[in-house]
Amino acid sequence: MMMAVSVLDSLVRAGLEHVVISPGSRSAPLAYALAALDAHGVVSSHVRIDERSASFLALGLAKKSATPVGIVTTSGTAVGELMPAVMEAYHSGIPLVVLSADRPPRLRGSGANQTTTQPGIFGTFVRAEVDLTDYPHDESGAQTVALAHALSVAFGKDGQWRDNTSTPRGPVHLNLAFDTPLTPPAKLGKILTQWARSLKDDVASDSHPMSHASALQVQVLEDIPDVSTGYKTVVIAGDSAGQIAQDFAESLALPLFAEPSAGLTGAQNAVLSYRALQGSELWKSIERVVLFGHPTLSRPITALLEHPSLEKAVYTPAAPSWFEPGQRAEKPISDLRELAQFAGSTQDLTVQGGESWLNAWQNAGRAVHEDLMDEVRRYRTTGKNNGRAAGMSLALSSWEAAANNGEVLLCGSSNLIRDLDIIAPWNTARSAGQPVPQVFASRGLAGIDGTLSVGAGISLASALNGEPAQSVRILCGDITFLHDASSMNIGPLEKKPHLTVDVLDDNGGGIFATLEHGQLGKHPDFSATVERFFTTPHAVNLQDVAHAFGEHNGITVNIHRVSSQEGGK
Repeated sequence: MMMAVSVLDSLVRAGLEHVVISPGSRSAPLAYALAALDAHGVVSSHVRIDERSASFLALGLAKKSATPVGIVTTSGTAVGELMPAVMEAYHSGIPLVVLSADRPPRLRGSGANQTTTQPGIFGTFVRAEVDLTDYPHDESGAQTVALAHALSVAFGKDGQWRDNTSTPRGPVHLNLAFDTPLTPPAKLGKILTQWARSLKDDVASDSHPMSHASALQVQVLEDIPDVSTGYKTVVIAGDSAGQIAQDFAESLALPLFAEPSAGLTGAQNAVLSYRALQGSELWKSIERVVLFGHPTLSRPITALLEHPSLEKAVYTPAAPSWFEPGQRAEKPISDLRELAQFAGSTQDLTVQGGESWLNAWQNAGRAVHEDLMDEVRRYRTTGKNNGRAAGMSLALSSWEAAANNGEVLLCGSSNLIRDLDIIAPWNTARSAGQPVPQVFASRGLAGIDGTLSVGAGISLASALNGEPAQSVRILCGDITFLHDASSMNIGPLEKKPHLTVDVLDDNGGGIFATLEHGQLGKHPDFSATVERFFTTPHAVNLQDVAHAFGEHNGITVNIHRVSSQEGGK
């Protein structure tokens, strides 16, 4: 028990607010200590029977709260269940604290029940790890030092805990070796209560949230008189780019290509349906590209960033979590003044016909967007689909519902987030005074894993000290929904999220129809292969699946059925 109490005490004092736990015997010391903290409002605990669901719940909690979240598991395969969420967290720069219970060293390698090699199990996907076998009694102090380092990495502090560090945030692994007895003696109940009460009084108020560069920094750009003109520059805002990308583009009158999860509030300079302009004369005339955030969504943007003749820069106020130095073509620039000099201002730059560089892009984007809206209106009126009209229609409906209802919008990976990318009215909504929803997505590795559980985490992140859960709307396809359906199993003793799930059911993985496989699937020699191995049709009634998990789990599921040619994965 001493190890469990000591480690949790350190985490709470550092700013830990949420812990997700799955049941297990070897992790019992952590469970009993955590229960005492939860009972006295020191932390908010969440119990899930499935470690995979638990880990993605933690990912959603950390994504929304911007603070580290703990995950407690028992030993053995339970630890391996966390790998997909840990991988996503690593590539997204999201701080998770894995607390895995383990057998004592004397049982390792002996074939003892539920015993495997847990130290190092996450390989390169954790930013720090420590194997606690004799903590806090380690005479050499090596384990204390290693634990302090892991906590500083998780909470984004330097070794002295005085300043924020510039190293990437991400998951850390604390492996705790517990020997028997695993349950506390009865008399320890009062001691745990006293500990929790005292900790509540002493807990740090600073939870060290993750942050992007302050948007105030970009204001200095207005005072720079000698920013070059003449570069035909565009700004790309990838996942988690933040408000700084929007402010930068607006300060220099640059066209902005913004992915839905960029974290913008409705960009005045956003180019609607930007990726549909690939191949246009405007696209061909781009000279420079400035990148904020992690771009993963579309092949046109990937091709643009890989174009050998373009000069490219990426804003790196801190080391990114999603690429290694030297592995990308963009020039890393951490100073906004230098980045502004690289980009140049296009306020006085015109193109053929006398239009400004920015207006030319926005007019072209509006024309394409209006054509796409005609397709959506036609689909809604006649039910006849043309291309991605069904997906765009649902994506737009979900976006508008989230905006009007004050909901956060979470997009699953695959077709529908791309539909939203091309149909969402980012700048027109802002100019019309209409609300714009906050949009999240798991774009670190862009897998469909754990989407419902991530949404539950986003919803529950604000449910502290009696506060209600945040309303979250999830936009996803049928395969994404089925992949994480078990995460709707939320026990009757648990805090409930507030989720609405909009599912496009096209009976399989429709995204493959938009890739090379779609063309190959039209060939008689490959059609059966593509259907079985890529489209993966199912025969599941998705509404029945949702009803099977009950009506009191805080989740409402809306199924939108379309033909397989219209789908979304």
